[in-house]
Amino acid sequence: MRYIDEFRDKKLAAALSGHIARLVPERGLKFMEVCGTHTMSFMRFGLDKMLPGNLRLISGPGCPVCVSAQGYIDKAVCLAKDKDNIILTFGDMLRVPGSDSTLEKERAAHGNIHMVYSPLDALRFAKGNPEKKIIFLAVGFETTIPTIALSMVVAKKEKIRNLFFLCSLKTIPAAMELLARDKALALDGFLCPGHVSAIIGSGAYEFIVKKYGIACCVAGFEPVDMLEGILFLVEQSIGKKTLRVENQYNRVVTKNGNLKAQRIISRVFSPCDVAWRGLGIIPGSGLKIKKEFASFDAEKEFKISCLPVGSDKRLSKCKCGDVLKGKISPAECPIFRRSCTPENPFGPCMVSIEGACNAYYKYR
Repeated sequence: MRYIDEFRDKKLAAALSGHIARLVPERGLKFMEVCGTHTMSFMRFGLDKMLPGNLRLISGPGCPVCVSAQGYIDKAVCLAKDKDNIILTFGDMLRVPGSDSTLEKERAAHGNIHMVYSPLDALRFAKGNPEKKIIFLAVGFETTIPTIALSMVVAKKEKIRNLFFLCSLKTIPAAMELLARDKALALDGFLCPGHVSAIIGSGAYEFIVKKYGIACCVAGFEPVDMLEGILFLVEQSIGKKTLRVENQYNRVVTKNGNLKAQRIISRVFSPCDVAWRGLGIIPGSGLKIKKEFASFDAEKEFKISCLPVGSDKRLSKCKCGDVLKGKISPAECPIFRRSCTPENPFGPCMVSIEGACNAYYKYR
C-alpha cells in the first residue's frame, strides 16, 4: 500500500466496521487510545458513528500539552516575566492556563516569547542573541524527545552557553500502566500510539499484556488503520486470537523501534518521577537532564521564585483531568461548548489541537 487513498477506502472501512459489529459481545468492550492524533482522526473521519454502540473507544492522556502540570506552566510564566530571558515554545503551549496567567498574555506584555517548530530552532536563537538567556520549553513524549536531546548534544559541541531547557518530558508506557491498574476504568484494550511506537517499538507494551492481561495493538492514523487496529483488539478480547501486542502499523513501526533515537535519549536523559495533569505523579514516567548536560537545565540555572498571586477561577470548573483519565467524555464536562470553547479555553484539552475536547468541539 503506497498511497493514502488506500487507507481511506470507504468500502474497506465499511467492511471492517461491519466485521467489528458482528464480533463485539453483548456485554460490550472498552478500549483506550493514548495518542492525540488518534483522537483527532477518530472524530474527523466519524469512526465513532461506524462502530457499534456497545464498543467504546475513549481518549486517554495522549497529548503532551494537555498533561503538562499547571505548576510547569507557572514556572514558564515566571521565567517569561524577566526581560533578559527569551522563551521559545511550541504554539499549543501559549494559551494553556497557569494559575494566574498564560504565555500568550506574557508575550503581549513583554514581547519575549517566540513560537518555534523544532527544538533545533533554539540553537539559532541562542547564537543570534548572545546577550540573552534562551529558554526552550521542552514538552513532549518519546516522539519529540530525540530532537530535544540532539539539540543539547549540538549545543554542548558548539559550546553554546546561553541556552537552557525547561523540561516536561514524559514517557507513555508508564502512564498506560497506571491506567491498566485502574479497576474502575476496566479497559479491555489499548490502541497504542503510532508516532511514539516508531521510537520505542511495539515491544515496549508487552508488559501490559503479560502483567495485566489487556490487549494491545499499535495502529496508524488513517480510517482503515484505526478500524483494523480496533478489529485486532476485538479479536483478542473475545479470545479469537492469542493475547499479545499486535502491530497494525508495521509499515512504520518495528518491534525494537528506532535504536539511534533511543541511544541519544539515554545519553542525555535519565528517568524521574513527574506530575501528569489529571493523573498525578507517576514514578519513573519523566525524564530529567543528566549531569553531563546539567549546564542546559533551566531548573538549575534559574531560581524560579515568583509564585502565582491568585488562581484562575476557570480552572476549578474544568474537568480536563477526568477526560485525560478516560473517566468522562468531553461532552460530559459541564462547561464544554457552553463557556469553554477553542476561542475561550478553560483547560489544555480544549487548547491543544490534539486535545480530546478540541477534537470533539471541532468535529461534533
